[in-house]
Amino acid sequence: MLRLIGTPKARTLRVMWMLEELEEPYDLDPAPPHGEAILAVNPSGKVPALIVDGTVLTESVAICQFLADRAGRLTFPAGTIERAVQDGWTQFIVDAIEGALWNAGKHSFVLPKEMRVPALKPVLRWEFDRAMKTLEERFGDGPWLMGESFTLPDILMGHAAEWARMARFDLPGGPIGAYIERVGNRPAVERMRARIASLEARPA
Repeated sequence: MLRLIGTPKARTLRVMWMLEELEEPYDLDPAPPHGEAILAVNPSGKVPALIVDGTVLTESVAICQFLADRAGRLTFPAGTIERAVQDGWTQFIVDAIEGALWNAGKHSFVLPKEMRVPALKPVLRWEFDRAMKTLEERFGDGPWLMGESFTLPDILMGHAAEWARMARFDLPGGPIGAYIERVGNRPAVERMRARIASLEARPA
């Protein structure tokens, strides 16, 4: 069975989401970043890590794409024009949308206090808003980013939207707001949330 290491409060969440979409069984070790469990398999201390047949996979987007490719679901085949468009969405979400959120987090609580630059936060909110406008302009007829096919970028966008809410970044309404709501209402999300709730209910 697959073994996933990392707290769901990090990018582990989107790997969990992919696994739930694929209905792939997995063991979850909700280890914190830089804890013993993750350092034993990933010297960077970053979560998540996925153990597959004894091999350690790192970097959440790479893990998710591997899982989708292996299952032949939630992705278009490599080498197709559709896959190139899909990969463009993946890079846009990670670079433009998540990038603004992550940098805001770093300058709020991740970096040592002396390294934080609070003056960057308005700039990052501006970058995020600009990325949302680009998303609105590029979004087609839906219901998903790749039209009728729900794919990895939709998971990444759903995760980014949840992150944005927690960080109090403004999300658009209209078609994009409806899209984000659809993404968050998938059955796999409900299963993922139930699993997280069961973890949180365990005695310390």
